[in-house]
Order: sequence, then C-alpha cells, then structure tokens
Amino acid sequence: MKEIEQDTLKKLLQIIGPYPSTSVVHFSDGELALSEAIYDYCHARSYDYQLNATEKGFCESAQRRFGGREGIRVIDFSLNRPRYMIQGKSYEFLFVTMEIPQAQRGEFLAKAHEIIRNSGNILLFVPRGNDKERWQWERLLEENYFVATNTIDDLFGHYDLIISKKMHGWGDK
Repeated sequence: MKEIEQDTLKKLLQIIGPYPSTSVVHFSDGELALSEAIYDYCHARSYDYQLNATEKGFCESAQRRFGGREGIRVIDFSLNRPRYMIQGKSYEFLFVTMEIPQAQRGEFLAKAHEIIRNSGNILLFVPRGNDKERWQWERLLEENYFVATNTIDDLFGHYDLIISKKMHGWGDK
C-alpha cells in the first residue's frame, strides 16, 4: 500500500462521531503508520480498535508495535474464514486499506455486512483514478445491501475513498 497522507487521514477520521462505545475494525496487510493514526484517534476517545492483519509479517510487526497498549486488538486474520466474527454486529466503522482479490470481493462484503452494526459504514481505499475497480466495488456494495455509496476522489494522492452505509433491514438474514 502506498503512503496515505497523515494530515488528510486525521481529517477523515473525524467522521467517527463523538459517541461512547464506538468500535472500529481495520482490514490491512501493511502500513503501520496508518494503523498508528487510527489507533491514536480511537484511543484518545476510548473507542475500541481491532486491526485485522492479513499478512503474517505485518501482523508480527503490529503485535510488536501495539503490544501492551489498551484499546487495541491485533488479530492474525485470514479472509478465508467462514465468518469474520461469531458474536455478530459489532462495528460502526470498517476500514479496508488492502487489496481484496477480485474473486473474493463479494464474499468479503457479505461477511463484512454481518459484523457492521446497523447504520455503520464501510470505507474502502481503492487506487486513485481506477474507474473500473471503483464501479465494480460500487456494484458489489449494492448487491451486498450497502446503500448511500459515495466516492471521494480528491482526498488522497494515491487513493479514492468509497464510503457506504449498512442500513437497518437491508439484507438482514
């Protein structure tokens, strides 16, 4: 993953409102500076932050970096899990800053839908200017019962940001 501008990321994180018991999950395969920024934001507000590290080396680096800190869990995570969580809907915000293989995207969104609370948001970082990939994500989000999808294409130098919302009663099984 290319570097994400920290000043802009701090502005983006302000979309996480000032509500108690907020939980954030982040799917990542690298970029400790980004994880650190999300952690700092969450920790300052006593929000829960879970980092789902999908690459072994990144997971080990993250565990060393965040080991012993409160308010964060670093999970050695596989996208191939049958379910992403047994407890159910837990997160208000789900950040995705890694490449999800095209063949797994629909399945990823279906599993992600199950762990996001009603009215929660998914934020996908996709390569900037790649309209084909952006449209594919938008179509898959709609097929997996995410609504109010918007793209911000001028926030980051290397990425467009797709934000979509899970609405109550849409696609609940």
